[in-house]
Amino acid sequence: MANERIFPDYIELDAVNSMSKGCMVEHLGIEFTEIGADYLVATMPVDHRTKQPMGLLHGGASVALAETMGSLAATLIIDLNKQYPVGLEINTNHIKSATEGLVTGTAKPIHLGRGTQVWSIEIHNEDKKLVAISRITIAILDRK
Repeated sequence: MANERIFPDYIELDAVNSMSKGCMVEHLGIEFTEIGADYLVATMPVDHRTKQPMGLLHGGASVALAETMGSLAATLIIDLNKQYPVGLEINTNHIKSATEGLVTGTAKPIHLGRGTQVWSIEIHNEDKKLVAISRITIAILDRK
């Protein structure tokens, strides 16, 4: 699956980011910055919206970034007229704390089946150090 084009060429970042208007994704400042052949990249600020009371990046914010990325990745490769994606399970290992700047997530597919997809999302700080790694399983449901 590595380097095989899975995302359509015609998808533009502006269109992807406009899908986030008026929801938690916009509130947290998540922004998609790159669509590769087989990966997505997004950033999220480490600020008052995403920190916990001790001043560290909130683990839930990291999970929200990962869920957003995996769900959007699944959305971009299915026919939304026939199907829709829903999250089944997500897990995250928090490796290192972040206190400022931006974190960057990269989502890559592990499994792209007809009924399920599994995505891995690595989140790094500005020093390229691993902050968290997530795996999300998405169910692909048929519209009725």
